Amino acid sequence: MLVTALALGGALSAAPASAAPLAEPVAAADGAKPFRLVDIPMKDGVVLKADVFTPAPGTPGADPQGRYPVVVQPASWGQNDLEYVAQGKQLAAAGYVAVTYTVRGFWLSGGKIDVAGPTDVADISSVIDWALAHTPADPQRIGMVGLSLGGGLTLMGAAFDPRIKAVASLSGWGDLADSLYSGQTRHLGAAHKLAALQALTGRKSPEFARAMDDLFADRDIPEVVQWAKTRSPATYLDRINANGTAVFLANAWSDSFFNPSQITSFYQRLTVPKRLELRPGDHATQELSGLLGLSNPTWASARGWLDQHLKGGGGQGQSVELEVRPTGTHESYENWEATSTRTDRLRLGAPNRLGTGELDGPVGSDWHTSVVGGTDSGADGGVPGLSGGLDQAIGLPPTVALPLLPRSAGAVWQSEPYSEVQRIRGAARLHTTVTASAPEGTVFAYLYDVDALGIGKLISHAPQSWSGQQPGRAFALDVQLFATAYDLPAGHRLALVLDTKDPLYGGHTPLGSSVSFDSSATDPTELALPLR
Repeated sequence: MLVTALALGGALSAAPASAAPLAEPVAAADGAKPFRLVDIPMKDGVVLKADVFTPAPGTPGADPQGRYPVVVQPASWGQNDLEYVAQGKQLAAAGYVAVTYTVRGFWLSGGKIDVAGPTDVADISSVIDWALAHTPADPQRIGMVGLSLGGGLTLMGAAFDPRIKAVASLSGWGDLADSLYSGQTRHLGAAHKLAALQALTGRKSPEFARAMDDLFADRDIPEVVQWAKTRSPATYLDRINANGTAVFLANAWSDSFFNPSQITSFYQRLTVPKRLELRPGDHATQELSGLLGLSNPTWASARGWLDQHLKGGGGQGQSVELEVRPTGTHESYENWEATSTRTDRLRLGAPNRLGTGELDGPVGSDWHTSVVGGTDSGADGGVPGLSGGLDQAIGLPPTVALPLLPRSAGAVWQSEPYSEVQRIRGAARLHTTVTASAPEGTVFAYLYDVDALGIGKLISHAPQSWSGQQPGRAFALDVQLFATAYDLPAGHRLALVLDTKDPLYGGHTPLGSSVSFDSSATDPTELALPLR
């Protein structure tokens, strides 16, 4: 989505910059124009391009000295400072100084891409310093809002600049290492999209170039992970908690860049005022209409969070807000742990003569089933930036015909139709035993909602890789699927598919190798399903 929706959003949201209301500026309280393009120098001499919106004289929200709360907005990956023009105009009308800047290395800003590294973090403080010196910004009321890369930067700002009182991270990351390498598997689909957009809009630093080259080449992965951890707000949670910065998080269930599980894990470890909102969609799709200046629930919630913590407005409360797939039902919880009330452990049975095992059936005898490694069964996680958007817009996630999946490439288990709605809340976990003919490999687990015609809609999925195993010797394998909130309708079946290849990821299973899934009375293969 970073390549498509954000590129479109950045271009279209720039349009108001030349519209009539901004062609005849009205003098602001400090004599500045309500909208202006500026250059902001950094400590190392790099200059960042930025735009500034200032409230018109008489706009409510100023302190006795005429100062307004300020919101700093780093642009998202591949975008420039005009990305948030519509939001900046709205913020100024609501009594905020809004400063949006093009992150170093992109477009006309100087320097090279740092991906929320030390220089990017230092830039946040320099932009705040500039805003306090050149706008009617209140040093006691500083906030940040950012989308995607900007979302990651807002959380890094919360860790490293204690002046920041509140942040809103939209489609951002808490753990960049987990986003790029969860399940010890390279997330290549998203990485290729990021690299393609960077090639058009930015200049790589040597560190970023090396990390991407190594990720694509599958070499020096521990160094890539450490590079990503240095750029992960989760690494600095103690700083955020010590600073007491109020944190708002909004992400999508099918975000193909920053999976929802890494953001729910980050949320749970925060001890500051916090709020989490999760909706259907892919990367940045849920915020797109807000970039165009249209009514948008995510941006509205972010604004409410800023009002509460920078203006003392009505409280939204510390809560978890979920939009359930596919019904669109809204649910509120005090914390993430409260989203599920029980866990059903569904045993996986032996495959029948058609190659389908029973899910949640009677416990049978020991069994095993094998697939040909490195072959695609047809089950996959979708297209990054697109599949989750289709789910959001028309309720069409990645879909398969379960009866047609080749059992030689994928192992399939399916339940009987459920008589009642199954309210899945959280991250399902699979435990199995694997015997492989190669020392390394990858398993992809997919959970489907299957209708009466055998058409399965993807509920969740996740990869899990292994290495250093002795060929032919069994070992335990656990796969945690990405978190979701999904209502499986009455009359539908639940299906689990395991295979060893997915175009979205860089798997390790050699083509033509053998991967066997085993179950025994003492160590059964089962799916732990969180329910409400």
